[in-house]
Amino acid sequence: MLTRKDFSEADDSSIFMVLSLLSIVYGALRCNILAIKIKYDDYNISVKPAAYLCIFLWRSFEIATRVIVLVLFSSVLQIWILPVVLVNFFAFFFYPWILFWQSKSALPENIEKALSKVGTTIVLGLLTFLYAGINMFCWSAVQLKLNDSDLIDKSQNWYRLALYYIIRFFENAFLLLMWYMYKTDVYMYVCAPLLVLQLLIGYCIAVLFMLVFYQFCHPCKKLFSSNISEGLLMCFKFFCFVCKPVTSSNSVEKADLKSPDDTDNDAQASYKASESQNGNAHHSVSSNA
Repeated sequence: MLTRKDFSEADDSSIFMVLSLLSIVYGALRCNILAIKIKYDDYNISVKPAAYLCIFLWRSFEIATRVIVLVLFSSVLQIWILPVVLVNFFAFFFYPWILFWQSKSALPENIEKALSKVGTTIVLGLLTFLYAGINMFCWSAVQLKLNDSDLIDKSQNWYRLALYYIIRFFENAFLLLMWYMYKTDVYMYVCAPLLVLQLLIGYCIAVLFMLVFYQFCHPCKKLFSSNISEGLLMCFKFFCFVCKPVTSSNSVEKADLKSPDDTDNDAQASYKASESQNGNAHHSVSSNA
């Protein structure tokens, strides 16, 4: 039997959770603005209130849904949450290093002149550690590029951004499916299908606000070589291009699969039809005569 004290403790914990979420979202918002100013430091940047609003809503929905998905999954499959976290962490931790090793570049020397190569490697390791921790919950506003002197990738890579959100969406959907299959009696008063749908829609809303920000509210959107709408149009054309050859190739394959006997039968049938038409014509001429 729940008492008034239990309800008050639940209210206090929910307030602390909301305050923690708001502080994290505010930190993500400030990081976004700082990353824009670092990328475009040669320009005079003024961020409009609409941009702040889009970033705030984008990060709020993205971080909140991600945290809730991980909490739900860990509540029913405590053992498997560790492999999920480790796979995510090490994937984002080693990704900048893999790109660095593929470039065959030397370590940047302008991090700190007093540091040796070992010290520089440790600093870069701590930086990628922080980068991996951020990307476990949301898209990092700063993309690392270890072979660059500024350690920041200043190019706008839409394909990497799209791939991140596509993989993250399917990962959240899979974790929610596992929670739905193995949920316990604790969630008997929760409408599980509705909760799953709300979380997936919430993540899609986060992506929608991100698209609105980059398309309309980004302070340097005129400097982009390509924008979001062009990228979506290219994806649509690509899918159309992929679908068209499939139908045409199927028709060609069906035509090629016709056997010689079928071809001969078709020829005989057409010959008989023409002969019957000629016979009917002669018959009608003779009757008229």
